[in-house]
Amino acid sequence: MKKWGTNLEFAKRYVGEKVLRELLSYLSRDPVQHLQQLLSLGKLIARREEHKQNVAALEKAIRDNPAVRQLTEGLLKDTHPNVVQRLLYNFFINSMLMGVPRQLHLSQTMGFNVPHTILVDPTSACNLRCEGCWAGAYAQHDELDYERLDRLCNEAKELGIYWMVMSGGEPFMYPRLFDLAAKHNDMAFMLYTNGTRIDDRVADQIVEAGNLSPAFSLEGWEDRTDRRRGPGVFKKVIAAMDRLRERGGVFGVSLTATRENVEEITSDGFVDFLVEKGARYGWIFHYIPIGRNPKPDLMLTPEQRSYMAMRVPAIRRNKPIALADFWNDGEFTQGCIAGGRRYFHVTASGAVEPCAFVHFSTHNIKDHSLEEILRSPLFTAFQKRQPFCSDHLRPCPIIDVPAALRDIVVESGARPTHDGASDVLKGEVGEFLERRAAAWAEAVAELRSRQASKTIS
Repeated sequence: MKKWGTNLEFAKRYVGEKVLRELLSYLSRDPVQHLQQLLSLGKLIARREEHKQNVAALEKAIRDNPAVRQLTEGLLKDTHPNVVQRLLYNFFINSMLMGVPRQLHLSQTMGFNVPHTILVDPTSACNLRCEGCWAGAYAQHDELDYERLDRLCNEAKELGIYWMVMSGGEPFMYPRLFDLAAKHNDMAFMLYTNGTRIDDRVADQIVEAGNLSPAFSLEGWEDRTDRRRGPGVFKKVIAAMDRLRERGGVFGVSLTATRENVEEITSDGFVDFLVEKGARYGWIFHYIPIGRNPKPDLMLTPEQRSYMAMRVPAIRRNKPIALADFWNDGEFTQGCIAGGRRYFHVTASGAVEPCAFVHFSTHNIKDHSLEEILRSPLFTAFQKRQPFCSDHLRPCPIIDVPAALRDIVVESGARPTHDGASDVLKGEVGEFLERRAAAWAEAVAELRSRQASKTIS
């Protein structure tokens, strides 16, 4: 417990050491048996009224929804104590209940917005060469110095950011990954991974560290996954899931929805399979035509995106897995979360981008502090336009309001971070995105009309 750093000391001062000691005791002994007490302590620790309401809403969902209760109890019962006391504690207490109020306070007093998390590519190296990879056009030989990544973690915690997400490249190819996790054991780390590097030794290290959660990339069932990622990859991912589940690790999945696989990855059979394998959460990304060999025709059609808007909430209501749809869940986040509003992206070269899919930059973490980055003209131009649309089913400046992204790039003087990055702004790809955005706007208007008719009737 003494390793959990300054945020724990702050928490002790705020709610009292007795309350924290009781919380940690429940987490280490029998969290399922003490679930009600844990929720009550969560409301006590919460510093903002909205967080108290969120805990109360979770309490109600656990009571009324069997799927939510199964997910919550499974997460507490089947997770290794190291992971409960580091990953879950760091995320829910350090990052959410303690970190977010600090972020909001500093945002109000320092003149720039403090996000909830940072997405970092520690290395661009990858052992796979997946067709259409969003990061496939970056240089393949970049790697962030451990010292700069260590300093970024310290800078983040000073601003109340205790949750860091990693991608790449393949983050498990970063040579000092576990050193970073051990040094910053008061932070929670989630890593988007192809899963092929997680053998028995690495699985042991993940659970021993306690504060790492892999999110495995899949395209659907074995045939579709291997077709994009390479022969045998699906079996390696499933073997990695089995290793972590047996050891009590917490992991999720990352799914890219295309016009070819959207029904497959949201089918009852596939979702039930993920739950059976032990996945606790999942992120669904809509395919964006960037990176290696972009193919606009792989984007979801407006009809498919409308289907997703209905299907994903149904999965959340009925399946014990927390599944998020980054674009259609804009209503939960009040629009786009990028550009330093809720997160931003750092490439393995150090270039700072508004988003994993917006490959433009004005600053590099090798030359600038985190505070300077958060004050950058690129983030300023982004945030003054957010939300990009009053209807949060159209949150994105790439695929929903392309004119906004063009204006941001011109206003901020941002430069593309690799060859071909600016194709989303012009030419064939840019024109396709304009047409698709217009078609989605019409589909959203029809969807809203149907929703209004149901409400009236």
